[in-house]
Amino acid sequence: MERPGEWFYHQRLADGLYLIRERYFESGNRANVWLLQGSERDVVVDTGLGLGSLPEYLRRAGLLSGTRTLLAVATHVHFDHTGGLQHFEPGEVAVHRAEAEALARGDDLEAVTWLSDGELSRRPPGASPGWTARRYRLQAVRPGLLLEDGDLLELGDRQLRVLHTPGHSRGSVCLHEPRGGLLFTGDTLYDGALIDWLPHSDVAQYRRSCRRLLELLDQGQVHTVLPGHFNPFGPDTMRALASDYLTRAGVCHRITTSAISCLASIALRGRHWTR
Repeated sequence: MERPGEWFYHQRLADGLYLIRERYFESGNRANVWLLQGSERDVVVDTGLGLGSLPEYLRRAGLLSGTRTLLAVATHVHFDHTGGLQHFEPGEVAVHRAEAEALARGDDLEAVTWLSDGELSRRPPGASPGWTARRYRLQAVRPGLLLEDGDLLELGDRQLRVLHTPGHSRGSVCLHEPRGGLLFTGDTLYDGALIDWLPHSDVAQYRRSCRRLLELLDQGQVHTVLPGHFNPFGPDTMRALASDYLTRAGVCHRITTSAISCLASIALRGRHWTR
């Protein structure tokens, strides 16, 4: 039974596949949290802000089994995806090697940490009386598993293949589950305005990543996309989103995003230096 004021809620999408969201984080920045259950291992893909304990919620909801191991995979280091890693055991945490040190430092600049009170409709559980969203920081976590392109994560009766898809960030990854044609895309691809103007974003790499995902689609290996934000979608929408990015991300776009990235870096540094 769900407790009153529960920070998370979940939805079963298919056998062994769940979408978890943070109920009181009411923002377009709210990241999707995914749970894929295997016969021997469960994998959590992204973890939210960490203002409530995700593992505790999953256990209360009966979604984790004591007979299966657990792994929390961050699709990239940004705060809305990695904040909850602090509640997992270090050996249960995985991130791409390119962003491992940023996570271990709790690097708010690379994590683009930026949370406002207007995005939260209630105070986090256990927050002190003077707590404000502006004081939120990414907690340093040293991952136990460093991911590389092509790595296979074994779940028993399921398998996830790691695809390094930099562009949104330098350590962005997608996870492909071939048995069901599932593709967890993080912020590399979702049904909204794709962001390529943050510190460590790279338009040229983003274009290569989109082409790689289109190749996977052309091979008939993707049936359902499970993105880092908003709702799941199918192959047609995936093709349209990736193709649209490739069409518009030309020379002028690169110049514009480079300028915006500089401004974003200045704003982030100013925010965290003045805390």
